[in-house]
Amino acid sequence: MRTARADLYRQLGEVEQPTNGDEERYPNKINSFSKTLLHNAMGEVSLQAYQSMLRALQSGKKEDFDAVVRGGNVRLKNPMAAFSWQYMGADQCQYAIRPAPRFDSAEQAGEMAELYWQAILRDVPFAEYDSNPLANQAAQDLSRFRDFRGPKASGRVTAATLFRGNTVGDVVGPYVSQFLLQPVLIGSQLFDQKQRSLTPGQEFMTSEGSWLEIQMGIGKGAGVTLEDTPRYIRTGRDLAQYVHLDYSYSPYYTAAWLLMNLGDMALSEDNPYVWSKSQDHFVTFGGPDALEFTSRAAKPAFHAAWWQKWMVHRRARPEVFAGRIHYHMTTRALYPLPEEILNSAALDIVNRKYGTWLLPQAYSEGSPAHSAYPSGHSTVAGACVTMLKAFFRESYVIPNPVVASPDGKELLPWKGADLTVGNELDKLASNIALARDFAGIHWRTDGWEGMKLGEAVAINILRDIAASYVEDFGGFSFTRFDGTRITVTANMS
Repeated sequence: MRTARADLYRQLGEVEQPTNGDEERYPNKINSFSKTLLHNAMGEVSLQAYQSMLRALQSGKKEDFDAVVRGGNVRLKNPMAAFSWQYMGADQCQYAIRPAPRFDSAEQAGEMAELYWQAILRDVPFAEYDSNPLANQAAQDLSRFRDFRGPKASGRVTAATLFRGNTVGDVVGPYVSQFLLQPVLIGSQLFDQKQRSLTPGQEFMTSEGSWLEIQMGIGKGAGVTLEDTPRYIRTGRDLAQYVHLDYSYSPYYTAAWLLMNLGDMALSEDNPYVWSKSQDHFVTFGGPDALEFTSRAAKPAFHAAWWQKWMVHRRARPEVFAGRIHYHMTTRALYPLPEEILNSAALDIVNRKYGTWLLPQAYSEGSPAHSAYPSGHSTVAGACVTMLKAFFRESYVIPNPVVASPDGKELLPWKGADLTVGNELDKLASNIALARDFAGIHWRTDGWEGMKLGEAVAINILRDIAASYVEDFGGFSFTRFDGTRITVTANMS
């Protein structure tokens, strides 16, 4: 069986890896990842340094990575992971994602405006968006962008759709998924999901000097202060803090326990033991199975993301694009920026407060030292959530749903529409993806395309899992992030 599975993946062959062409389009690499390399005073990378990074990526040799011309003491984040391999599903180079939006595109303009607004609204509780003047101004501003691809109502961004993800479940119920709020029983231990969040009002990299130091990799930024009182996630800054310190599959491990505690009625209808008269699930189709494969999906998802980040796209982070805007607005440089972003009201608000057009960052170090596209967090989210949807019943209605109070100190009953497992799992993946946007370190497409890449990774792993069962099993059926249904069986069709 192992040989047959390997043959199936070998038959997939090589796939095309399209890019947006910006690396070739702009000789000065203004939209290509270059953090920690040597830069000039306006944050444009030294071409010698950039070529030294490309040489290392072409060879994959340690000595070539050691020879990369860096600007400071911060090291690149694990580029050699793009060359390593794993033994479930397809190889990481057998997945492809759409090209990232171009530097001069209307789509990138809309995404950048959204990021400025997310920074402005970091400390506004999600529950208050409807009544908050700035949230309504943000929705109005984003509605005028020709190619903004966030969710809309009747063709417009509203306070109810603002900063939400692109799945059906994202626009149903509270902003934050139940899987990030509900108390969770892990074995005999009860865990509250409060956290110590970042103190409101802390913003970083809003001056030219601090911005340039971070681009060069000179130090990792100043320290941050945390609130003394633990709180439930209720703002964008809270979400940003959650994804600052989490590790790979931890949110989905918690979600798996919450689902298992709901009992057998929350198991997938495809589970053969739900209907068995004589046997119970455990090693297969039970808790150990769901926990094992939910966690196991994380590392192959990282492999797939790191291949795209380092070997294909090398997309610059939002903090870099904001630097291009700043130096363009000060007339010290002329970049082919889309006109729509230069007319956004968000830029005026940021400039009046900080005296620059740089994107305020929630983390003192800004983004990690690897490229933006796709988001690693989002790719892992897509893979792990897909695993959970395969093992549990999407239509199951979550009992006693809650929403965080505006101060985050307590959970209040949710009294709106029913919240289902499938919708809340999709929302969980989007919450994690967009949390990185709230921090200022990722683009919307980094998250959405990362989720879909992770889903593709999980589907191949599920094919291998399905091939290993001896039970009478017709496959894993679930809803994909784009709303279509799929049944995954051992074959590759």
